[in-house]
Amino acid sequence: MQYVELNINVKDEEQADILTAMLSDYPFEAFEADESSLRAYIPTTEHELCCRQVSSLLEEWDISDYAFSEVEQQNWNQEWESGFEPVDVEGATSIRIRAPHHEAKSGVVDVVIAPRMSFGTGHHTTTALMSQSIAELGLKGRGLDMGCGTGVLAIVALKCGAAEMVCIDIDDWACDSCRDSVKLSGVEYKVEVRCGSTEVLGREEFDFILANINRNILQMMMPHFSRRIKEGGQLLMSGFLSEDVVHISASALEYGFAIEEVKERDEWIVMICRKE
Repeated sequence: MQYVELNINVKDEEQADILTAMLSDYPFEAFEADESSLRAYIPTTEHELCCRQVSSLLEEWDISDYAFSEVEQQNWNQEWESGFEPVDVEGATSIRIRAPHHEAKSGVVDVVIAPRMSFGTGHHTTTALMSQSIAELGLKGRGLDMGCGTGVLAIVALKCGAAEMVCIDIDDWACDSCRDSVKLSGVEYKVEVRCGSTEVLGREEFDFILANINRNILQMMMPHFSRRIKEGGQLLMSGFLSEDVVHISASALEYGFAIEEVKERDEWIVMICRKE
């Protein structure tokens, strides 16, 4: 499969984060950012369907210094894996997210992932925030990771007290990466990976749900979350900015959730809710 790289020159990391959130509404599958650029990757077939909308979005933000270029999937995976750096998430429980070729550390929650064409390597603020929150809560029982990517959040949950996880993503590459990651982290016997969306869940209920997606998808899925979380169960959401809290809160309250805590870092939010 071939991919297109969108390379945008940005003013700073804050602008890169905002653009990442906005581009997540389109079928981009991976993001990389540094102080001066944001690189987003999308399948060539998907790019052809939305390139005009993406260009219009960038123009609305007065961004003209950007370019699209073709990238081969195999070469991209090799580059991504070789350039991936481990992430240390500090908190009451220390978490280390690494690739197989990185050295393990003692005294931390060790999360080993297959960093391929999927969002959720731990470098993004929301993944780190969600990981911290999961570790602090010590979630128990059976959980759902909605939009699992590489499976980071499910692995953290399992290593911090959860009994089993169902991991779902609409992207085949993400599902393959998640399957490899849970094996590398030694928790594959506690995980079921399914490719699809809510249609692959049937009438199952869960003790908690993890969803690091974006505002529009979270709001769309709120009624599904409500039906699938047991009474008293928790919903952890991220992937949206502080300006979106009012909208996500309203949706959560409408579908029977009490908002227990809202955390913010660099304008990104983690919201913890409980099903009443």
